Amino acid sequence: MLWPVAAMASPAPERVPSASVRVDGDAAGSVRLVLEGRLDAGRAGSVWGEALERARECEADPLVVDCSAIDYCDGAGASILVALRELQEARGRRLEVRGLREEFARILALIEPSGEAAPAPPSKREGLLVALGRSSLGFFAELRSLVVFTGEITVCLGRALRHPRSIRFRDVVVVAERAGIGAIPIIALVGFLLGLILAFQSAVSLQRFGAQIFVADFIGIAMFRELGPLMAAILLTARSGSAFAAEIGTMKVNEEIDALTTMGLEPVRFLVIPRVLAAVLVIPALILLMDLAGVVGGLAMFLTLDYPVVTFWNRVVEATSPGDLLGGLFKGAVYGVIVAAVGCLRGTETGTGASAVGESTTSAVVSGIVLIAVTAAIFSIVFYVLGI
Repeated sequence: MLWPVAAMASPAPERVPSASVRVDGDAAGSVRLVLEGRLDAGRAGSVWGEALERARECEADPLVVDCSAIDYCDGAGASILVALRELQEARGRRLEVRGLREEFARILALIEPSGEAAPAPPSKREGLLVALGRSSLGFFAELRSLVVFTGEITVCLGRALRHPRSIRFRDVVVVAERAGIGAIPIIALVGFLLGLILAFQSAVSLQRFGAQIFVADFIGIAMFRELGPLMAAILLTARSGSAFAAEIGTMKVNEEIDALTTMGLEPVRFLVIPRVLAAVLVIPALILLMDLAGVVGGLAMFLTLDYPVVTFWNRVVEATSPGDLLGGLFKGAVYGVIVAAVGCLRGTETGTGASAVGESTTSAVVSGIVLIAVTAAIFSIVFYVLGI
Protein backbone atom coordinates (compact mmCIF):
# COMPACT_ATOMS: atom_id res chain seq x y z
CA MET A 1 0.00 0.00 0.00
CA LEU A 2 1.31 3.43 -0.94
CA TRP A 3 0.85 6.18 1.60
CA PRO A 4 0.39 9.80 0.52
CA VAL A 5 3.57 11.73 0.36
CA ALA A 6 2.15 14.46 2.62
CA ALA A 7 1.41 11.92 5.35
CA MET A 8 4.92 10.53 5.26
CA ALA A 9 6.67 13.91 5.33
CA SER A 10 8.37 14.66 8.60
CA PRO A 11 7.78 18.01 10.30
CA ALA A 12 10.20 20.74 9.38
CA PRO A 13 13.01 21.05 11.95
CA GLU A 14 13.25 24.19 14.01
CA ARG A 15 15.59 26.78 12.59
CA VAL A 16 18.73 27.12 14.68
CA PRO A 17 20.57 30.45 14.65
CA SER A 18 23.69 30.11 12.48
CA ALA A 19 27.01 31.93 12.46
CA SER A 20 28.21 34.24 9.72
CA VAL A 21 31.02 36.64 8.91
CA ARG A 22 30.96 39.68 6.66
CA VAL A 23 33.03 42.75 5.83
CA ASP A 24 31.35 46.06 6.49
CA GLY A 25 32.53 49.57 5.57
CA ASP A 26 31.31 53.08 6.26
CA ALA A 27 31.43 56.42 4.46
CA ALA A 28 34.76 57.31 6.10
CA GLY A 29 36.40 54.37 4.39
CA SER A 30 37.07 52.27 7.50
CA VAL A 31 36.56 48.52 7.19
CA ARG A 32 35.23 46.17 9.87
CA LEU A 33 35.06 42.41 10.09
CA VAL A 34 31.64 41.59 11.58
CA LEU A 35 30.98 38.27 13.32
CA GLU A 36 27.32 37.37 13.87
CA GLY A 37 25.15 34.62 15.29
CA ARG A 38 26.02 31.71 17.54
CA LEU A 39 29.71 30.84 17.70
CA ASP A 40 29.68 27.50 19.49
CA ALA A 41 31.52 24.25 18.90
CA GLY A 42 29.04 23.14 16.23
CA ARG A 43 29.01 26.32 14.17
CA ALA A 44 32.37 28.05 14.65
CA GLY A 45 34.08 25.73 12.18
CA SER A 46 31.78 26.84 9.36
CA VAL A 47 33.00 30.45 9.54
CA TRP A 48 36.60 29.86 10.68
CA GLY A 49 38.15 29.67 7.22
CA GLU A 50 35.99 32.47 5.81
CA ALA A 51 36.93 34.79 8.69
CA LEU A 52 40.64 34.20 8.10
CA GLU A 53 40.23 34.69 4.35
CA ARG A 54 38.37 37.96 4.81
CA ALA A 55 41.04 39.12 7.27
CA ARG A 56 43.80 38.42 4.72
CA GLU A 57 41.96 40.52 2.15
CA CYS A 58 41.67 43.52 4.52
CA GLU A 59 44.63 45.88 4.55
CA ALA A 60 43.40 47.92 7.54
CA ASP A 61 45.75 48.35 10.49
CA PRO A 62 44.40 47.77 13.03
CA LEU A 63 41.78 45.35 11.77
CA VAL A 64 38.53 46.01 13.68
CA VAL A 65 36.45 42.95 14.53
CA ASP A 66 32.88 43.84 15.52
CA CYS A 67 31.48 41.23 17.95
CA SER A 68 28.36 43.10 19.08
CA ALA A 69 26.09 40.81 17.03
CA ILE A 70 27.37 37.56 18.60
CA ASP A 71 24.53 35.81 20.45
CA TYR A 72 26.61 33.08 22.07
CA CYS A 73 30.30 32.26 22.21
CA ASP A 74 32.19 29.39 23.82
CA GLY A 75 35.80 28.31 23.61
CA ALA A 76 35.50 27.34 19.95
CA GLY A 77 34.12 30.76 19.02
CA ALA A 78 36.75 32.59 21.02
CA SER A 79 39.41 30.57 19.19
CA ILE A 80 38.42 32.38 15.98
CA LEU A 81 39.43 35.69 17.57
CA VAL A 82 42.69 34.16 18.76
CA ALA A 83 43.40 32.88 15.23
CA LEU A 84 42.63 36.32 13.77
CA ARG A 85 45.00 37.98 16.24
CA GLU A 86 47.79 35.51 15.41
CA LEU A 87 47.22 36.15 11.70
CA GLN A 88 47.52 39.91 12.16
CA GLU A 89 50.63 39.56 14.33
CA ALA A 90 52.23 37.35 11.66
CA ARG A 91 51.55 40.12 9.12
CA GLY A 92 53.01 42.74 11.45
CA ARG A 93 49.62 44.31 12.07
CA ARG A 94 47.23 44.73 14.95
CA LEU A 95 43.73 43.45 15.78
CA GLU A 96 41.09 45.39 17.69
CA VAL A 97 38.06 43.56 19.12
CA ARG A 98 34.98 45.69 19.76
CA GLY A 99 31.55 45.00 21.24
CA LEU A 100 32.44 41.65 22.84
CA ARG A 101 30.22 40.96 25.86
CA GLU A 102 31.87 40.63 29.23
CA GLU A 103 31.14 36.93 29.70
CA PHE A 104 32.60 36.17 26.27
CA ALA A 105 35.63 38.35 26.99
CA ARG A 106 36.38 36.25 30.06
CA ILE A 107 36.38 33.11 27.92
CA LEU A 108 38.70 34.80 25.42
CA ALA A 109 41.07 35.77 28.23
CA LEU A 110 41.25 32.14 29.38
CA ILE A 111 42.34 30.70 26.04
CA GLU A 112 44.33 33.61 24.66
CA PRO A 113 48.07 32.89 24.91
CA SER A 114 49.91 35.16 27.29
CA GLY A 115 53.53 36.24 27.12
CA GLU A 116 56.19 35.22 29.56
CA ALA A 117 55.99 36.94 32.89
CA ALA A 118 58.46 39.73 33.39
CA PRO A 119 61.05 39.11 36.08
CA ALA A 120 60.05 40.53 39.43
CA PRO A 121 61.99 43.60 40.50
CA PRO A 122 64.28 43.21 43.48
CA SER A 123 62.34 43.57 46.71
CA LYS A 124 62.91 46.63 48.80
CA ARG A 125 62.12 47.13 52.43
CA GLU A 126 58.80 48.95 52.70
CA GLY A 127 58.14 51.74 55.13
CA LEU A 128 55.44 51.63 57.77
CA LEU A 129 53.02 53.83 55.82
CA VAL A 130 53.52 51.82 52.62
CA ALA A 131 52.92 48.54 54.43
CA LEU A 132 49.85 49.99 56.16
CA GLY A 133 48.46 51.25 52.86
CA ARG A 134 49.11 47.95 51.13
CA SER A 135 47.35 46.08 53.94
CA SER A 136 44.40 48.46 53.76
CA LEU A 137 44.08 47.98 50.01
CA GLY A 138 44.25 44.22 50.46
CA PHE A 139 41.53 44.35 53.12
CA PHE A 140 39.18 46.37 50.94
CA ALA A 141 39.92 44.10 47.97
CA GLU A 142 38.99 41.07 50.08
CA LEU A 143 35.84 42.83 51.27
CA ARG A 144 34.87 43.70 47.71
CA SER A 145 35.39 40.13 46.49
CA LEU A 146 33.27 38.85 49.39
CA VAL A 147 30.44 41.27 48.58
CA VAL A 148 30.57 40.41 44.86
CA PHE A 149 30.62 36.68 45.59
CA THR A 150 27.71 37.05 48.04
CA GLY A 151 25.68 38.89 45.41
CA GLU A 152 26.44 36.22 42.82
CA ILE A 153 25.36 33.47 45.21
CA THR A 154 22.16 35.37 46.04
CA VAL A 155 21.27 35.72 42.36
CA CYS A 156 21.97 32.04 41.68
CA LEU A 157 19.97 30.95 44.75
CA GLY A 158 17.01 33.07 43.66
CA ARG A 159 17.21 31.57 40.18
CA ALA A 160 17.42 28.06 41.65
CA LEU A 161 14.36 28.64 43.84
CA ARG A 162 12.40 29.84 40.81
CA HIS A 163 13.58 26.84 38.77
CA PRO A 164 14.09 23.91 41.19
CA ARG A 165 14.94 21.55 38.34
CA SER A 166 18.18 23.44 37.79
CA ILE A 167 19.44 22.38 41.24
CA ARG A 168 21.79 19.40 41.24
CA PHE A 169 20.01 17.54 44.06
CA ARG A 170 22.29 14.53 43.77
CA ASP A 171 25.31 16.70 44.59
CA VAL A 172 23.37 18.33 47.45
CA VAL A 173 22.62 14.93 48.99
CA VAL A 174 26.23 13.73 48.62
CA VAL A 175 27.66 16.87 50.23
CA ALA A 176 25.02 16.85 52.99
CA GLU A 177 25.82 13.23 53.80
CA ARG A 178 29.54 13.98 54.09
CA ALA A 179 29.03 17.15 56.13
CA GLY A 180 26.25 15.79 58.35
CA ILE A 181 26.71 12.10 59.09
CA GLY A 182 30.48 12.42 59.26
CA ALA A 183 30.21 15.19 61.88
CA ILE A 184 27.92 13.33 64.30
CA PRO A 185 30.66 11.82 66.53
CA ILE A 186 32.64 15.05 66.97
CA ILE A 187 29.46 17.12 67.47
CA ALA A 188 28.18 14.75 70.15
CA LEU A 189 31.53 14.61 71.96
CA VAL A 190 32.13 18.36 71.93
CA GLY A 191 28.54 19.10 72.95
CA PHE A 192 28.70 16.69 75.89
CA LEU A 193 32.03 18.06 77.11
CA LEU A 194 30.85 21.65 76.66
CA GLY A 195 27.74 21.04 78.76
CA LEU A 196 29.81 19.26 81.40
CA ILE A 197 32.34 22.11 81.60
CA LEU A 198 29.65 24.79 81.79
CA ALA A 199 27.85 22.93 84.55
CA PHE A 200 30.98 22.53 86.67
CA GLN A 201 32.07 26.15 86.20
CA SER A 202 28.63 27.59 86.97
CA ALA A 203 28.15 25.29 89.97
CA VAL A 204 31.30 26.65 91.60
CA SER A 205 29.98 30.23 91.43
CA LEU A 206 26.38 29.40 92.35
CA GLN A 207 27.45 27.29 95.34
CA ARG A 208 28.38 30.48 97.22
CA PHE A 209 24.73 31.57 97.13
CA GLY A 210 23.17 28.14 97.60
CA ALA A 211 21.64 28.34 94.13
CA GLN A 212 23.17 25.32 92.42
CA ILE A 213 19.73 24.30 91.17
CA PHE A 214 19.98 27.12 88.62
CA VAL A 215 22.77 25.23 86.84
CA ALA A 216 20.07 23.62 84.72
CA ASP A 217 18.69 27.04 83.73
CA PHE A 218 22.14 28.23 82.69
CA ILE A 219 22.84 25.12 80.62
CA GLY A 220 19.52 25.31 78.76
CA ILE A 221 19.72 29.01 77.95
CA ALA A 222 23.39 28.98 76.96
CA MET A 223 23.14 25.93 74.72
CA PHE A 224 19.85 26.77 72.99
CA ARG A 225 20.43 30.46 72.40
CA GLU A 226 24.13 30.79 71.66
CA LEU A 227 26.66 28.04 72.28
CA GLY A 228 24.87 25.27 70.39
CA PRO A 229 24.65 27.14 67.05
CA LEU A 230 28.04 28.79 67.53
CA MET A 231 29.99 25.61 68.26
CA ALA A 232 28.16 23.64 65.55
CA ALA A 233 29.06 26.32 63.01
CA ILE A 234 32.71 26.41 64.09
CA LEU A 235 33.00 22.63 63.81
CA LEU A 236 31.26 22.74 60.43
CA THR A 237 33.80 25.34 59.32
CA ALA A 238 36.71 23.19 60.48
CA ARG A 239 35.38 20.07 58.76
CA SER A 240 33.29 21.09 55.76
CA GLY A 241 34.41 24.66 55.07
CA SER A 242 38.00 23.53 54.75
CA ALA A 243 36.91 20.58 52.59
CA PHE A 244 34.99 22.89 50.25
CA ALA A 245 38.03 25.13 49.87
CA ALA A 246 40.33 22.16 49.23
CA GLU A 247 38.02 20.55 46.66
CA ILE A 248 37.36 23.71 44.65
CA GLY A 249 40.97 24.84 45.09
CA THR A 250 42.22 21.59 43.59
CA MET A 251 39.81 22.04 40.69
CA LYS A 252 41.11 25.58 40.22
CA VAL A 253 44.74 24.39 40.15
CA ASN A 254 43.84 21.66 37.65
CA GLU A 255 42.03 24.29 35.50
CA GLU A 256 38.74 22.41 35.76
CA ILE A 257 36.89 25.61 36.72
CA ASP A 258 38.35 27.34 33.66
CA ALA A 259 37.08 24.42 31.59
CA LEU A 260 33.55 24.92 32.94
CA THR A 261 33.72 28.62 32.11
CA THR A 262 35.04 27.89 28.62
CA MET A 263 32.11 25.54 27.97
CA GLY A 264 29.70 28.32 28.97
CA LEU A 265 28.73 26.76 32.32
CA GLU A 266 28.46 28.74 35.55
CA PRO A 267 30.87 27.45 38.22
CA VAL A 268 28.75 29.04 40.97
CA ARG A 269 25.66 27.09 39.95
CA PHE A 270 27.50 23.80 39.51
CA LEU A 271 29.93 23.96 42.45
CA VAL A 272 28.83 26.54 45.02
CA ILE A 273 25.02 26.33 45.16
CA PRO A 274 24.90 22.56 46.00
CA ARG A 275 27.37 23.11 48.87
CA VAL A 276 25.48 26.13 50.24
CA LEU A 277 22.17 24.25 50.17
CA ALA A 278 23.76 21.20 51.79
CA ALA A 279 25.24 23.29 54.62
CA VAL A 280 21.92 25.05 55.27
CA LEU A 281 20.07 21.73 55.35
CA VAL A 282 22.58 19.97 57.58
CA ILE A 283 23.38 22.56 60.24
CA PRO A 284 19.92 22.55 61.99
CA ALA A 285 20.32 18.82 62.69
CA LEU A 286 23.86 19.39 63.97
CA ILE A 287 22.62 22.20 66.24
CA LEU A 288 19.89 20.00 67.71
CA LEU A 289 22.44 17.26 68.33
CA MET A 290 24.82 19.76 69.93
CA ASP A 291 22.03 21.08 72.20
CA LEU A 292 21.00 17.57 73.23
CA ALA A 293 24.58 16.51 73.94
CA GLY A 294 25.18 19.70 75.97
CA VAL A 295 22.06 19.13 78.05
CA VAL A 296 23.10 15.52 78.69
CA GLY A 297 26.55 16.70 79.76
CA GLY A 298 25.00 19.23 82.15
CA LEU A 299 22.67 16.54 83.50
CA ALA A 300 25.62 14.25 84.23
CA MET A 301 27.12 16.92 86.47
CA PHE A 302 23.72 17.94 87.93
CA LEU A 303 23.13 14.42 89.21
CA THR A 304 26.26 14.71 91.39
CA LEU A 305 24.48 17.50 93.30
CA ASP A 306 21.88 14.96 94.51
CA TYR A 307 19.05 16.39 92.40
CA PRO A 308 16.74 14.04 90.47
CA VAL A 309 16.49 14.02 86.68
CA VAL A 310 12.94 15.40 86.78
CA THR A 311 14.15 18.52 88.59
CA PHE A 312 16.75 19.17 85.92
CA TRP A 313 14.18 18.69 83.17
CA ASN A 314 11.63 20.98 84.81
CA ARG A 315 14.21 23.75 85.29
CA VAL A 316 15.33 23.56 81.66
CA VAL A 317 11.74 23.66 80.37
CA GLU A 318 10.86 26.58 82.67
CA ALA A 319 13.96 28.63 81.83
CA THR A 320 13.80 28.23 78.05
CA SER A 321 11.12 28.72 75.43
CA PRO A 322 10.53 27.55 71.85
CA GLY A 323 11.74 30.98 70.74
CA ASP A 324 15.18 30.26 72.18
CA LEU A 325 15.45 27.06 70.15
CA LEU A 326 14.06 28.61 66.96
CA GLY A 327 16.36 31.62 67.34
CA GLY A 328 19.33 29.31 67.59
CA LEU A 329 18.23 27.41 64.49
CA PHE A 330 17.83 30.67 62.57
CA LYS A 331 21.35 31.71 63.57
CA GLY A 332 22.60 28.32 62.45
CA ALA A 333 21.05 28.71 58.99
CA VAL A 334 22.90 32.02 58.56
CA TYR A 335 26.11 30.43 59.85
CA GLY A 336 25.69 27.60 57.35
CA VAL A 337 25.53 30.04 54.42
CA ILE A 338 28.64 31.81 55.73
CA VAL A 339 30.59 28.56 56.15
CA ALA A 340 29.80 27.27 52.66
CA ALA A 341 30.20 30.64 50.93
CA VAL A 342 33.56 31.44 52.53
CA GLY A 343 34.92 27.96 51.86
CA CYS A 344 33.88 28.09 48.20
CA LEU A 345 35.17 31.67 47.82
CA ARG A 346 38.61 30.75 49.14
CA GLY A 347 38.64 27.75 46.83
CA THR A 348 37.92 29.88 43.77
CA GLU A 349 40.69 32.31 44.81
CA THR A 350 43.31 29.56 44.94
CA GLY A 351 46.52 30.55 43.19
CA THR A 352 49.20 28.40 41.61
CA GLY A 353 51.93 26.42 43.30
CA ALA A 354 52.26 23.45 45.60
CA SER A 355 51.13 25.34 48.72
CA ALA A 356 48.16 27.18 47.13
CA VAL A 357 45.51 24.67 48.18
CA GLY A 358 46.82 24.54 51.75
CA GLU A 359 46.80 28.32 51.99
CA SER A 360 43.22 28.47 50.70
CA THR A 361 42.12 25.84 53.22
CA THR A 362 43.71 27.70 56.12
CA SER A 363 42.24 30.99 54.95
CA ALA A 364 38.78 29.41 54.67
CA VAL A 365 38.85 28.19 58.28
CA VAL A 366 40.21 31.45 59.70
CA SER A 367 37.87 33.67 57.67
CA GLY A 368 34.88 31.47 58.46
CA ILE A 369 35.47 31.54 62.22
CA VAL A 370 36.02 35.32 62.22
CA LEU A 371 32.85 35.98 60.21
CA ILE A 372 30.85 33.62 62.42
CA ALA A 373 32.06 35.46 65.54
CA VAL A 374 31.19 38.85 64.01
CA THR A 375 27.76 37.59 62.95
CA ALA A 376 27.14 36.15 66.42
CA ALA A 377 27.96 39.52 67.97
CA ILE A 378 25.55 41.26 65.57
CA PHE A 379 22.81 38.76 66.41
CA SER A 380 23.36 39.29 70.14
CA ILE A 381 22.99 43.06 69.79
CA VAL A 382 19.90 42.79 67.56
CA PHE A 383 18.21 40.24 69.82
CA TYR A 384 18.94 42.38 72.87
CA VAL A 385 17.48 45.50 71.23
CA LEU A 386 14.38 43.59 70.10
CA GLY A 387 14.01 41.96 73.52
CA ILE A 388 14.13 38.46 72.11
